[in-house]
Amino acid sequence: MAIQPVYKVIFQNGNQVFEVFARQIYQSDMWGFIEIEELVFGERSQILVDPGEEKLKTEFSGVTRSYIPLQSVIRIDEVEKEGAAKISDASQNNKVAKFPMGPVGTQSPSED
Repeated sequence: MAIQPVYKVIFQNGNQVFEVFARQIYQSDMWGFIEIEELVFGERSQILVDPGEEKLKTEFSGVTRSYIPLQSVIRIDEVEKEGAAKISDASQNNKVAKFPMGPVGTQSPSED
């Protein structure tokens, strides 16, 4: 039986950076989005609970497919096995900058 690949997807959501693992990832039919399916969370023991991973489990509970805007994606890696999903503060990681976006629906003044 072939081993199904696992993808680590790192993306920015507001002021936080999410790192999740998924079995399916592909370009969406909705322009400008990728789709991730079959999110994978590490097997937790009864003794040790990771609060960051628990927060992500709660955030994505009941979600069968998630649409992530392309400009939010930082990195996608195919990995050998899943790891711990995590959330970190984007301000702590100075390597991550928001994608520059202008005001929506405004035009620059034209010169006469």
